[in-house]
Amino acid sequence: MSRAMNTAAGRLIRAELKLMTRDPLVLTFVFAFPVVTMLIIGGAFGTTPTPGFDNTNPAHWYVASYLTVVIAAVGLVMLPVHLASYRERGVLRRFAAAGFPRWSFAIAQLVVGLLTTAVACALLLAVAAPVYGLPALHDGWRVGVALAFGAVGFVSLGVLLGTVLPSARSAQAVGLLLFFPSFLLGAGGPPPHVMGSVVRHIAGPLPLTLLTNAVRGPWLGLGPATGSLLGLVLLTVACTAVAARRAVL
Repeated sequence: MSRAMNTAAGRLIRAELKLMTRDPLVLTFVFAFPVVTMLIIGGAFGTTPTPGFDNTNPAHWYVASYLTVVIAAVGLVMLPVHLASYRERGVLRRFAAAGFPRWSFAIAQLVVGLLTTAVACALLLAVAAPVYGLPALHDGWRVGVALAFGAVGFVSLGVLLGTVLPSARSAQAVGLLLFFPSFLLGAGGPPPHVMGSVVRHIAGPLPLTLLTNAVRGPWLGLGPATGSLLGLVLLTVACTAVAARRAVL
């Protein structure tokens, strides 16, 4: 029985990986958009440390931040559209009729989401290294923990949205509506010092802001960002629990 379960999940993972590599939405928002935007905005602010970036290299500030943009793109754009499309076309029912347990599809989405995130993050760093250089890693274990929890949390959120939204079109609309404000306020937009106080208060509790703070602070030596990390962990646990329950119903 255990071998059959592993085989079912493995077959789904291999099939989903092939489909993801052919999806133009994935290629655009997960692989191309973060890299191109990071290069543009990093070049706009230059590489001279300034007070507005906590006396750090602005390009390094955005290199550290844009790893979280990749994670958000996977969870808010890629997975919801993919899963909602499956539900809309009755693919999930066909999987069930073919004998695939519902949990195997959820596991496949988790694995594919995490693998896609890892590859896209590696691509971003590979492009950033010769252009701006990679910032020195001051507190590696905190950065690793934040990235791990952030990746699992956003993948779980993507699975949850994909199981709730009725169609691929609605998933795309909702996903983009969530992604772009989060992107501009929480990671890839202007630095906090140029935002008004009201905007900073709105941005503060956003999941992407918590993730970015938890990654950028310890990476650049700006502080442990313990509060952001704890908030991120709580959100990840909650999203994962709800998504797991939805995925097996």
